[in-house]
Amino acid sequence: MEALGRLFNVVPIAAGVAVNFQVSSGITFVCTGNDTFTLTVSTSFGGSYVAPPTTAIGGGLIRNYYTNTSTGGTAAWVKTKLASGSYVNAVTIASGTVVFAVYGIDLAPFGSGVTTAYQYIKCSVGASGLVAAIPHDLVHQRTPENMTILSA
Repeated sequence: MEALGRLFNVVPIAAGVAVNFQVSSGITFVCTGNDTFTLTVSTSFGGSYVAPPTTAIGGGLIRNYYTNTSTGGTAAWVKTKLASGSYVNAVTIASGTVVFAVYGIDLAPFGSGVTTAYQYIKCSVGASGLVAAIPHDLVHQRTPENMTILSA
């Protein structure tokens, strides 16, 4: 089985696009451009998108992120780790690339032991930044032609 469908799926142009969050254990967003990238969530595809709720780990979903001054792979990644309790829902970069991941457990109600009611997540841009969404650690492994449609 190929990696697409077994390990990950992808939405190559995902700025402002609702992506089904419950098909994977996490979604990694790859963002480029001089912009601010902001996460919002909803219980349905066409529903109202809101800032993710405060979680057990703090006030946002982004725990740490990686930046790179090159979009062509010619520079090393630099990790930014946020202090406990200061997690965020938005990241701003001046140029290059930023990568951050969001995991389903971060959206689950604290101590509930159940899956979150939020099913869709968006990464919106403030101006003209580019975003790709990569759902990974898929809940159900399938051949690419039989995978769940992510934005419907």
